Amino acid sequence: MSELNGGQIVARQLQASGIDTIFGVVGGPMIQVFAAAHEIGMKVVNCRHEESAGFMASAWGYINRKPGVMVAASGPGMTNTVTPLHVATESCMPLLVLGGSSARMTNALGGFQEADQLSFARPGCKWVQQVPSINRIAELTYLAQAQTINGRPGGVYLDFPGEIIAQTLPEEQLDLRQQSPEISVPHPDPMAIEKLSDLLAHAQRPLVIVGKGAGWSDAGDVLQKLVNLGLPYITSPMGRGIIPDDNPHFVNAARSTAIAEADVIAMIGGRFNWIFQFGRSPRYAKDVRIAQIDLVAEEMSSAANVELGIVSDARKAVEALVQCMGESPLQTSTWLNHLRSVCDSNEERLAERINSDAIPIDPHRAITAIKNILPRDANIAVDGEVTMGIARVLLPSYVSRSRLNAGTTGCMGTGVPYAIGAKLARPESVSVAVVGDYAFGAAAIELETAARIGANVVFIVCNNEGIAGHTIQDRMFPADSPRIAKLLPANYEKLAELVDGHAERVESPDELAPALERAIGANRPAVVHIVTDPKGNRESGSSYLG
Repeated sequence: MSELNGGQIVARQLQASGIDTIFGVVGGPMIQVFAAAHEIGMKVVNCRHEESAGFMASAWGYINRKPGVMVAASGPGMTNTVTPLHVATESCMPLLVLGGSSARMTNALGGFQEADQLSFARPGCKWVQQVPSINRIAELTYLAQAQTINGRPGGVYLDFPGEIIAQTLPEEQLDLRQQSPEISVPHPDPMAIEKLSDLLAHAQRPLVIVGKGAGWSDAGDVLQKLVNLGLPYITSPMGRGIIPDDNPHFVNAARSTAIAEADVIAMIGGRFNWIFQFGRSPRYAKDVRIAQIDLVAEEMSSAANVELGIVSDARKAVEALVQCMGESPLQTSTWLNHLRSVCDSNEERLAERINSDAIPIDPHRAITAIKNILPRDANIAVDGEVTMGIARVLLPSYVSRSRLNAGTTGCMGTGVPYAIGAKLARPESVSVAVVGDYAFGAAAIELETAARIGANVVFIVCNNEGIAGHTIQDRMFPADSPRIAKLLPANYEKLAELVDGHAERVESPDELAPALERAIGANRPAVVHIVTDPKGNRESGSSYLG
């Protein structure tokens, strides 16, 4: 009679649920999971740090619309996952952490790596459970996966006491969940859709805001039909590409004006959080009429004065809205032309910096060079204060769920692992991490992970010698204070040599395009180190607006 240990049961249930890749850091008591996953042909990505593993899994899951799964050891191995769990939940990305914990028989006695791991996980998660017996491993693994993706995606933690993962079960007693239920998505109230249609049709200055929830519901094609009726739109940072950024109704370059002057706003699959200035005056008109489409009603209660809340899957709501509005174009040409004029003016204001031949390189020139060289279907992960802020303005996306950044939390250190996870999720597409030097340093050793697993990511480091370059030092410290916020002008490209990767150092603007082309064509992990002006900052806008 064949016996299966707890790790083998976990691996088989994951595979039965359609998961073919797991991430983590190999350690006890969860080694059995890694071994079993490898044994049955799953891809096992052994990372250099649990935080990076969690971010890789989140990116992989978000792009694939599946649970991203990471496995963590006990104690500090699990506590290192708290940040990715929090970020995944706040950014609505599906992450399942399977954490090992110390044996329960020695709890409260100072056992090795003993910690109250459920309490650590609970504040940042949608759902937290501990497996009580080997007989329930398959069931709870299945339920945990479902929790990450059903409703609003987010982080889930499932805890495995050490003695349980090591136990065995006769194979004939294994009862895998082979099939998930066919779950209908929430459909909108027809009367609410009719009201929203009427609001948009009669608005003088309507505006659509597209959040990444619209990407999660694959609403891109129907959203295009909607905005092409004559509706200007802006997006959340990770909403880029749901509608290709070269749509003529895309007015992110006039975002502040669009928000401030709109008389009707339809938020679709996004939140009125700090990224959208909470939806309140003075950034919004006092008499603006706001409608919001979201999976959960709780989102309608915020600082924004939402008049109409529609609980629905974004795609279903937009489909209904397009049908209700018909095919006649809206009379919004004056409003659209006004916003396009603001876009043009803002772009002209940046022209000098975009075309600058200055040395050190202006970061606007660097980001523009990246824009000009990337293919349309590229996976783009952006990280770092100045880099992320400028990329938000200048770096487009054209494919849904291809844009990743620090999101609501503003967590630094996401860019490198997000790009690796994205490459594994979409191996046919170029994957780049466009990161500041500080952000790169937070996870740079995962370059070795990328090389080891064959993830040919291009890591583009915009080096301005610290967080926000010298801005923090210059603005927030006395002139004679130690340069504590400044980093060394390190040779980051040399890290590629550690893994026989491709290395480029760029110090002059005319070197940008050739270096980036060589890196993308190298067919191996590459580091492009761009030496940018440490005094060069974002042209305008608040900090950390990713």
